[in-house]
Amino acid sequence: MTEYAIRIKKVNKRFGSTHAVRDLDLDVPTGSLCGFLGPNGAGKSTTIRMIMSIIYPDSGSIDVLGSSAMNNKDRIGYLPEERGIYRKMKVGDFLVYLAKLKGVSGPNLRNQVAEWLERIDLPEVINKKCEELSKGMQQKVQFLAAIIHDPDLIILDEPFSGLDPVNAELINHLVREMNEAGKTIIFSTHILHQAELLCDRIFLINKGVKLLDATLDEINEKFNPRTLLVEPLNGQANFTDIQGVIGMRPMPDSAAFEIELQEQADPQQVMQQILQSGPMRSVALRRLTLDEVFIQQVKVGGGDEAAALAREELSHV
Repeated sequence: MTEYAIRIKKVNKRFGSTHAVRDLDLDVPTGSLCGFLGPNGAGKSTTIRMIMSIIYPDSGSIDVLGSSAMNNKDRIGYLPEERGIYRKMKVGDFLVYLAKLKGVSGPNLRNQVAEWLERIDLPEVINKKCEELSKGMQQKVQFLAAIIHDPDLIILDEPFSGLDPVNAELINHLVREMNEAGKTIIFSTHILHQAELLCDRIFLINKGVKLLDATLDEINEKFNPRTLLVEPLNGQANFTDIQGVIGMRPMPDSAAFEIELQEQADPQQVMQQILQSGPMRSVALRRLTLDEVFIQQVKVGGGDEAAALAREELSHV
């Protein structure tokens, strides 16, 4: 088994005057659960299509499972952003057909399909035509079609689109389970907070440029805002006299306060002093959300105007 499931080196892709992907370098470790994140139009789907050999880079190289997606197609499960099912086929026949195309065979194949439909809470649809299903049901069937052959590498482009929270959590659970079994999983989404709940690694892209490529632990360490969130039990407090605290401000629409720490302060020691100062409802380290990290990184590259535009893009999610 190779150390990296995917290796991308100096990849560029243009569509006319649009430079969709710029000098992209990316390594996806084998067995990782990696989120491809960024707003709509960032270059995520273009990158995935190049990984899948659906389109090809103008320059640079892409290695998938030691070779290419074309040479390893039966080891890859792919759920594209543009959905497609055989509407007139029955669900069971559709899934059996796709499994056979991916090299799965045997007398128990239809039973395996039935078991998978049970796992995604759709046991009753096996003999229904695909066109008879709701959009959310079709989405789950297409997800199943992408993983029915037990692939080593699973690539999901906007897998939660069209799913209600209950079914999104069901897919989340299956994705985590497959990753724990050793599968390398990549999923693309413009809804950044979903990745915080699911991924162990984040690839953040905007306008074709990589902004961030790190584990969640590394991101939390790098973008530690040096702040605490504190909610006193009585709603009133003053922590500015505590060693290591340089400021505090009330959180909007909340009884909590945001406590800013000195650069050299030990957060754990400050938290201990706060707990000793009076009764507290909660004391916790504040972490930047991925949305905040994204805006911060855009600002570094493009200034306040670019950051404001990024904030506006995320507000429409």
